[in-house]
Amino acid sequence: MQIIITQNAGFCFGVERATKIAFDASKELDGDIYTLGPIIHNPQVVRSLEKKGIVAKKSLDDIKGGTVIIRSHGVTAEVLKSAEEKNLKTLDATCPFVKKAQKRVEKLSEEGYTVLVVGDAKHPEVQGIVSYASGDVYVAANVEELENLPHVEKLGIVAQTTQSQNNFNQIVDACMEKAREIKICNTICDATAVRQSESTNLAGRVDCMIVIGGLSSANTKRLASLCLEIQPNTHHIESAEEIGRSWFDGVGKVGITAGASTPSDVIEDVKKTIEAIAA
Repeated sequence: MQIIITQNAGFCFGVERATKIAFDASKELDGDIYTLGPIIHNPQVVRSLEKKGIVAKKSLDDIKGGTVIIRSHGVTAEVLKSAEEKNLKTLDATCPFVKKAQKRVEKLSEEGYTVLVVGDAKHPEVQGIVSYASGDVYVAANVEELENLPHVEKLGIVAQTTQSQNNFNQIVDACMEKAREIKICNTICDATAVRQSESTNLAGRVDCMIVIGGLSSANTKRLASLCLEIQPNTHHIESAEEIGRSWFDGVGKVGITAGASTPSDVIEDVKKTIEAIAA
């Protein structure tokens, strides 16, 4: 059985940067250190940080003092202000691509545009991006959700960084009759686009596709969804322990890809487990 791993599986620049900030803090800083929410959507990394004394907290209300690390997905502008008011030391590990989307929304609002964020309204990254709008702002995950978007004079469109290009394009096309003037800011991360392209290409060439990453990771879930459309024998797992032997019955080629927050050692464990099954 042949095993093929996509070239860019695993950590992207933003995730690698965020985890480095966190692990460096555990070695260099004294006192209590927290992350506001999980630093990235990967349970193995979160557990590793806990062993080093860095605990994820859901809210600033749970943090009385010390250092707070802003996760890679970012937080709302209001949360940053509250952290400052509480005199907490902050380390900002927000992905630069997410920061770019936040600044684009802020600028569009200042220029008088109604803002549309293409993404999942419940995702922390989107909630953070939305908070930088000073005027009207809407969120749509798909074309159907555009029903809530009124006709406006000026419309500015940005994307959750992990969106698929195809979905973004469909929503942009559907917005053409929603405004007299539209400004499009494609804030999809390059790393996301590359991973999606590599993964879908591989899914069309194998008999089984394994997608590795946190079950709450937006970019990993999107990879799994895209691969499943092409290869029905696609499985989204967090670790090698979840692998089912029956997935590989009659399989000649197995493809492996991983979300941008999946550590390389987890990918290697999955590869070795599949090799053992094939032996």
